[in-house]
Amino acid sequence: MKFHLFIILYFLSINWIISQDEIKLDSTVLLKREISSGLNKPWEIKWGPNDHIWVTERPGRVQRLNPETGNITTILDLSDSVSQQSEAGMLGFCFHPEFEQNKLIFINYDQRNSSNNLIKTIATYKLFQDTLILENIILGNIPTWVNHSGCRMLISNDKKLFFTLGDRFVQDSSQDLASPSGKIHRINLDGTIPNDNPFANSSIYSFGHRNPQGLMIHPNGTLFSTEHGASMYDEFNVIKAGQNYGWPHVEGVCNTNAEINYCDKNDVKEPIWQTDKCTALNDLFLYNHVAIPEWKNKVLMAVLGGAVKTPSLSVYTISNNNQVENVEHHFNELGRIRDVCANPYTGSIYLVTNGFRRSETTFNSIIEYYNPDYEITTSQIKYETNQYLDFSPNPVLNSENISIRCSEDFINATIDIFNLNGKKVYSKKIENTNFYILPNNVGSGTFVIRAANNNGTITKKIIIQ
Repeated sequence: MKFHLFIILYFLSINWIISQDEIKLDSTVLLKREISSGLNKPWEIKWGPNDHIWVTERPGRVQRLNPETGNITTILDLSDSVSQQSEAGMLGFCFHPEFEQNKLIFINYDQRNSSNNLIKTIATYKLFQDTLILENIILGNIPTWVNHSGCRMLISNDKKLFFTLGDRFVQDSSQDLASPSGKIHRINLDGTIPNDNPFANSSIYSFGHRNPQGLMIHPNGTLFSTEHGASMYDEFNVIKAGQNYGWPHVEGVCNTNAEINYCDKNDVKEPIWQTDKCTALNDLFLYNHVAIPEWKNKVLMAVLGGAVKTPSLSVYTISNNNQVENVEHHFNELGRIRDVCANPYTGSIYLVTNGFRRSETTFNSIIEYYNPDYEITTSQIKYETNQYLDFSPNPVLNSENISIRCSEDFINATIDIFNLNGKKVYSKKIENTNFYILPNNVGSGTFVIRAANNNGTITKKIIIQ
């Protein structure tokens, strides 16, 4: 019986890794390519101004990833000072609108102060060559907690910084305008308070939030947010200045007698959409590329899956008056989808995963889905592809050789193979740009191949059958 159970689980794990290698939309077929499997609790991904994917990892690092080769370079490492516990750590970031000139990005992260209290910092860092250097603390000593700490960030066209803070498990704080928790905030880029904020001398833009996890500004100027519910409903909201969103007295729309009474008395703004169950809605953006015409001008939303374990990339059709007309769900076999971004040249989308369980921390992935029939002008793309590592076949039979091909940069480095628990099961010095590994020296199952040097790290999954 145990042997049969092992076989079932083994083939299920293989199915999780290679499933949905393609997806058929109305007239478009998207193919899958796993770019990297070497991330540790990634939280936010964005397409960077230098045509690389930028990623924050909750333990306190900012990684820059070449979308062509999967090569990762660490450009900021605050892991010695960032407090990564439960949901806290290094979370959201955004680029200064004048990044090409000033090389600044905004980052938020959680730390312990001298009293061992958890606090959040919002800071600007400047890119100097391949390293981010602290420029300025915009806001500091923001009280936070290991859960419901936020914090998504974005900058509007009028150069205002919006950021989200959860209720820190102190539910009444969401309605307390003297507390920063359970709010969406709006500040100037230097940390000062805009004169036109809804509450005088306050960064608070809206309140009554439980755990807002996504922010997006539509081209029509509408600010959207996603929010985790407690037990019944997640919310997709249109955010209005000074508006009350009801928590902890209301979850989802106002549909119980107590909620209706509270909403009438407090002018609560209801969500434009609520989920049937708490599926953990996350970040979102408007897809506006022609490469996937079925999704053009629709909202793509990352969904972790929540307690009901239904992760997906959700595609929302939004009307001109900001109402949800239709919702589709895709990629429910990839695991917990934390965030999503797009390649402005190819129209490819990139999904960052957080494993299949909330406690899973090792070898989270960035997965690309692309339209192979879409023709691009390659001269537009700036990223360099000089460092690479590829292998074939994948999956590979235990009786076959794994053929490795890499750039000269990796000669004298080591190539390591890990199981999914993070244990190293094989290591070899790289002496040539083309060589073989015998799978029977590794075993059977799903593994991760990693090679690293001073120019970065490349990590990819392989299945040995």
